[in-house]
Amino acid sequence: MSMSESTVLGALTDAGAILRGHFQLTSGRHSDTYVQCARVLEDPALTTELGKAMAESIADLEVDLVAAPAVGGIIIGFAVAQALSVKFIFSERQQGKMTFRRGFCVAPGQRVLVVEDVVTTGGSVAEVVDLVREAGGVVVAVTSIIDRGGDKAFDAEYMPLLKLEVESMEPEHCPLCASGIPIDSPGSRRLS
Repeated sequence: MSMSESTVLGALTDAGAILRGHFQLTSGRHSDTYVQCARVLEDPALTTELGKAMAESIADLEVDLVAAPAVGGIIIGFAVAQALSVKFIFSERQQGKMTFRRGFCVAPGQRVLVVEDVVTTGGSVAEVVDLVREAGGVVVAVTSIIDRGGDKAFDAEYMPLLKLEVESMEPEHCPLCASGIPIDSPGSRRLS
């Protein structure tokens, strides 16, 4: 069931998930390309395939639980947990801080796979990694559909399905801003 990087890229392209323009990423950085994985996740069969492929990519790791940050990681996190036959939880922002709510918790010693849809800096992932560790859980790895490249804010092993090098820059160095091109902010971090 393994999916090659070209198969994953083809699925993203076919779903209209790779957008061109001027975007503010969830990290706050700017880019001329945005990957809207939600367009891929509209398709339950494809989402299930991606979840199975992500589960296969970490098959040699023992996983007790999958955890994902809301909003982007929820659907794919569930698909990965289903493929692994383990429980799934997600974190949410409450007053700007990532937390487990709804009775979700990590037991001490529990081996946790953190799942996200797209990772640029990995800020949201780092918050979930911290939550798992604060609860006494062990982060066995992080996986995502897309790695947008660059340095990551977390220190766990990272195993994305597809590495897609897309340039991003700090707003003060953005040529699109300097050109006066209107910006779109499709990410979910500002949801509360």
